[in-house]
Amino acid sequence: QVQLVESGGGLVQAGGSLRLSCTAPGRTFSSLVISWFRQAPGTERDFVGGISWSGSTTNFADSVKGRFTISRDNAKKLVYLQMNSLKPEDTAVYYCAARGLTSIRFRADEYVYWGQGTQVTVSS
Repeated sequence: QVQLVESGGGLVQAGGSLRLSCTAPGRTFSSLVISWFRQAPGTERDFVGGISWSGSTTNFADSVKGRFTISRDNAKKLVYLQMNSLKPEDTAVYYCAARGLTSIRFRADEYVYWGQGTQVTVSS
């Protein structure tokens, strides 16, 4: 069992930045693909971006390309989602998700492990 914990959400003005963190205590962290999803009220949970187990590969949704980056520090068991140039439409609950040593996938139902989510609110 893998438990994921997100932190770093909050309220920010449009154009601002936030950095979310995801940690998964345990020996298997470095073997996990970690992705971020987000869900606004009344919408589906959408892929934001993901990072391979080694950190050598990242993928992002078109809506956040050029504004968001993902990095990881396997020694510290942390994955970061750096969000810059935030827009009101980025407002959502952000979740980190994990799956085994495989490629980054874009559908929520392809991830087994989930965090509890952290709220990000961008004011206009």
